[in-house]
Amino acid sequence: MYKQLQQRGMNSPPINVSTLRRMKTEAEPIACLTAYDASFAQLVDMAGTDLVLVGDSLGMVIQGQETTVPVTVDDVVYHTRIVARGLRRAFLVADLPFMSYATPEQALDNSVRLMQEGGAKMVKLEGGQSQIAVVECLARHDIPVCAHVGLKPQSVHKIGGFKVQGRDNAAAKQMTEDAKALEGAGADLMLLECVPNEVGVQISQCIGLPIIGIGAGPSVDGQILVLYDMLGITQGRTPRFVQNFTINTETTLDALQAYVSAVKDRSYPAKEHCFS
Repeated sequence: MYKQLQQRGMNSPPINVSTLRRMKTEAEPIACLTAYDASFAQLVDMAGTDLVLVGDSLGMVIQGQETTVPVTVDDVVYHTRIVARGLRRAFLVADLPFMSYATPEQALDNSVRLMQEGGAKMVKLEGGQSQIAVVECLARHDIPVCAHVGLKPQSVHKIGGFKVQGRDNAAAKQMTEDAKALEGAGADLMLLECVPNEVGVQISQCIGLPIIGIGAGPSVDGQILVLYDMLGITQGRTPRFVQNFTINTETTLDALQAYVSAVKDRSYPAKEHCFS
């Protein structure tokens, strides 16, 4: 078993969906980061990151777009393919970009591309109960799915900007119901973005999926940040939940390892990174 690991010089098997579930069960925090090219992917992997996301955030941090909306499936396939070349252990997830999963059939076609051409092990899509049919279709075809609730960047023009979600009781209740419905439809992982701590706690208590947070407080099962944000590369105003891990570190690898350690020992996110 794992003959391929011997060929790659690895002491432990790559992360998979079962690993993520075990980590949740054993209360081991899951350290996640985005990556967009092979060189950074290799460093992220060396640092001990458990999950790497090729996010449509590439539109903003790589392409210089104002939102993620202009990103295409071809863009994500390309970046996923080159990130995959730099990874050995970390689990690779790729975003389905804006309007690439409007129907179950379209979602299936584009997910197949991300996995076959890009090398992704899982696809991520934004949305609540409106995406149930899509998630069910992908699950039926054995395509692992990460559902994304809370702040949905692809909906930025509809919601009027990048805002904290779920601050009122009705919105928090709807988000919780969405999370439960997506789990029931066959999602394997949940990403929860930009919500008050209490919402993170509430959803964690209602579903059994591993939950990865970005601005969702310390009570979820793992944390993710945009690579360029936590390395202090992104210019201008950064979100409250971002910490610059290059401070007091000498190399990029040191900063990445500091991030992974902070997630694992639960010193990140701290109080100043959270929403109420």
